[in-house]
Amino acid sequence: MLPYVVIAGRPNVGKSTLFNRLIRKNKAITHDRPGVTRDRLYEVVRIDDRECFALVDTGGLVMDHRDEVESEIFAQTAEAIEMADLILLVVDGRQGTTRLDEQLAEMLRQSNKPVHLAVNKVDGEEKSALLAADFYSLGLDMTTVSAAHGHNVHSLLDDILAKLPESEPEEDQDDNKGLRLSFLGRPNVGKSSLLNAISGENRVMVSEKAGTTRDCVDITLEKNDRLYTFVDTAGVRRKTTITDDLERFSVLKALKSSKRADVVFMVIDALSGVVAQDKKLLSFLDREKTPFIVLVNKIDLVPRSQQGRYREIFKNELSFCAHAPIVYTSSITKAGLGGLIPLAEKLWKQCQLRVGTGTLNRLVRDATERHQPPSMKGRRAKIYYMTQAKACPPEFVFFVNNPDLIKPAYRKYLEKQIRKIFKLDIAPLKLVFRPSHNG
Repeated sequence: MLPYVVIAGRPNVGKSTLFNRLIRKNKAITHDRPGVTRDRLYEVVRIDDRECFALVDTGGLVMDHRDEVESEIFAQTAEAIEMADLILLVVDGRQGTTRLDEQLAEMLRQSNKPVHLAVNKVDGEEKSALLAADFYSLGLDMTTVSAAHGHNVHSLLDDILAKLPESEPEEDQDDNKGLRLSFLGRPNVGKSSLLNAISGENRVMVSEKAGTTRDCVDITLEKNDRLYTFVDTAGVRRKTTITDDLERFSVLKALKSSKRADVVFMVIDALSGVVAQDKKLLSFLDREKTPFIVLVNKIDLVPRSQQGRYREIFKNELSFCAHAPIVYTSSITKAGLGGLIPLAEKLWKQCQLRVGTGTLNRLVRDATERHQPPSMKGRRAKIYYMTQAKACPPEFVFFVNNPDLIKPAYRKYLEKQIRKIFKLDIAPLKLVFRPSHNG
């Protein structure tokens, strides 16, 4: 296992900016407002294509918890510190030492873990000695750095590596890396609670207040000798309600994360039903041909006598994406959770289907013999041949005399035949019709 380095510090000292700088990605949200990072973020730091350590970003710490969110951030960070091999305490070089910096340094020393001080916002070597002087009172080894501009980052990496235990290289697991599974949905539908229930740990903050998840949080689990990376995303509101620029950025990250996932769990509140925003998100997934499973969550809150009626309602409401499986779940009773990973594996396996051109053309011949394309103004579509352009998900290309003669009803007929023959009952399919020079 790689050693863990945990970034800690008070709010707005540049922890997330330093996190992004060290991992060389814009993964953590950075913002002038304190308290933006609330959940733990994980990423592997690589140097010269070598995995060196796992870096963990945490929320800004305060000692006097004024509300539930601050208490949750403190608890999350404390949990991260327990598993740390090294704690990187970040302070603001421009502001100098504060009472809170002193309290945090003392608390981290009591953890009996190695602690290294990163004096941030030091923009050049000429300022280093002056701005660092105030922090010697904390009694910690330190490195001055500018996360925003990259000054002295290499020295900080050298200091981190010097304090870490040596890690043994792991065996190549490319053939066994598992799936990337993303949660998507409106705020407060229970995405974080489901993720915690599946993982068996309180890894993500859960609050009745909507919008507590703002970063896309990765959690890796091993089940049946397979690795799975779960991603909890920010709740996606309607655009007209997104007045906060920070939340707008979180929404964009959530949608981007869903596009990069192997399988998406689209979470809907059982009591709210399929609202307009749910349909927009489902249409987005359907249009992008993203493999997804619909989770109707909080089913435990629906009276047992009403559940049959609810299931019929959801089936009708979701008929426009009928291939997507519907699972009724509860993070409280664990209903529906046991079969989620096997179902995701089945969906992903269907998405990887590859079919030879000869087999596909026999399908075309049989399908058109059973049901010819309808005639339109004396003209009829003629399908010359078809081929598979790619997998994940499967994309089939039909070469025809005139694509405009293939109407939606006949497209659905061909899709139904493909699903039936190749047992693709839950995978998204893409059918493309192109003109052929034979026409």
